[in-house]
Amino acid sequence: MSILADLQVALESLDVPIETGVFSDAAPSKYMVIVPMSDSFDLHSDNLPCIDVQEARISIYSKGSYTALKNQVVQLLLDSSFTITARSYIGFEDDTGYYHYNVDVAKHYEIGGN
Repeated sequence: MSILADLQVALESLDVPIETGVFSDAAPSKYMVIVPMSDSFDLHSDNLPCIDVQEARISIYSKGSYTALKNQVVQLLLDSSFTITARSYIGFEDDTGYYHYNVDVAKHYEIGGN
């Protein structure tokens, strides 16, 4: 029941390096960084939460065109039952030479016992 683990599984077929928080190795021409954003309880019953909503941001970095990778990421996320809450082009980073694009996602996890 972890959005970070579920994202790793959903995106592993892309063969693009993925790290959580910050990319610590020498950066390749394409890579992704997943940052956890929030956790919240939703849908309460008898004063207990029934749903755990976890959200994360996937930052896509590419030295060349990012659009093919972005489209693949979006399709894999939708196929894996993630809710895409936002998509945004951040810009070209002059200092690094990377294009930067973010995809924000949420996943709802049922909490047992309710």
